[in-house]
Amino acid sequence: MSNTSFFVEVDACLRSKSHEPVCGDYFVSKKIKSEQRVVATLSDGLGSGIKANVLATMTATMAICFTERNEPIQYTAESIMRTLPIDSVRQISYATFTIIDIEPGGETKVVEYGNPNSIVMRGGKQWQPKYEKICFQTFDGKTRELNSYSFAAQKEDRIICFTDGVSQSGIGTKSMPFGWEAEGVTQFATDQLAKNPKLSASELSRKIVERSYVNDTLKHRDDTSCAVIYFRNPRKMLVCTGPPFDKSRDAAYVKQVESFQGHKIVCGGTTSQIIARALNREIEVSLDSVSHLPPSSRMEGFDLITEGIITLGKVVYYLEKLKSSQIQETDPAAEIVRLFFESDIIVFILGTKINNAHQDPSLPVELEIRRNVVKKIVALLEGKFLKEVQMHFI
Repeated sequence: MSNTSFFVEVDACLRSKSHEPVCGDYFVSKKIKSEQRVVATLSDGLGSGIKANVLATMTATMAICFTERNEPIQYTAESIMRTLPIDSVRQISYATFTIIDIEPGGETKVVEYGNPNSIVMRGGKQWQPKYEKICFQTFDGKTRELNSYSFAAQKEDRIICFTDGVSQSGIGTKSMPFGWEAEGVTQFATDQLAKNPKLSASELSRKIVERSYVNDTLKHRDDTSCAVIYFRNPRKMLVCTGPPFDKSRDAAYVKQVESFQGHKIVCGGTTSQIIARALNREIEVSLDSVSHLPPSSRMEGFDLITEGIITLGKVVYYLEKLKSSQIQETDPAAEIVRLFFESDIIVFILGTKINNAHQDPSLPVELEIRRNVVKKIVALLEGKFLKEVQMHFI
């Protein structure tokens, strides 16, 4: 999400309890494009494993649905609380949750039940908003209590929310007899931001979860999850693929590409030759690639040059498969995905000249027309990874 002053980056890192097949925590975020709102929910199901995952998923999904419909966030939280059962032995809810609702101007509302209190960082240090305690009765007559607060976000603010797998990591050890606790997480985040004030939401959430793993002596004792929301200047990226429909547009095309400020990649041999020729620059092909994809290349002023349709098809595959912004592969398609994750506003310039090679019926079916592949990428970047994407045809 973006407005006149900042972009909202949302990311999370979730790890399951050691030896459990799935994580009993669940995080979901959504950009409501028509309203330029961002909604995010982190839920922790009781216990661990598949049952906990189902409960957490149900809770987080309900929260997103209620909030998307513009129900008051307090009503949303209360509805979830009245729906969820209570454990008969421990007398606690089967799932905890944190709901964050961010309006276009940065007005942010947070409601918490059961999860550790979120941490708001401003100026690289903890900033404490004014909490409100909300009490209500559930269907069984029990009184439940929520934490709620709202504030106007400023550029470089961060919200860090996490499950008790983070705050209780290290519990019982000599250095952390009561666990890491919120104070330890806050100090760690402060130290990380002092080293790198521009640390991304993805990196900060990952670092907090990895530190929890170290606290637990390299064995997660509980499902361990952290989500970070970062209000900052947007990072931009340009992807140009395909030559212009009319050769007379080449010069305007290249000028638009050259003047772009941000990451720049070119997908397609013909496209890269047009740009290299117009700018009088050399294309250097990487000779050390061991990927099954065509090798990538480099050119002055550009982050990456790749082949076109085959590589973009593999980008679709990665974006569909990934559940977070962490990617381990090292081929050209993975490099593109990695640059996507390092960017917020992604601009595609699509040349509309048809490449006759891709109309050959003997070629594999996955070699779809370029624009359809790009549309799939756009849908995934917007819907799954909350990126702002623009498409221009030439």
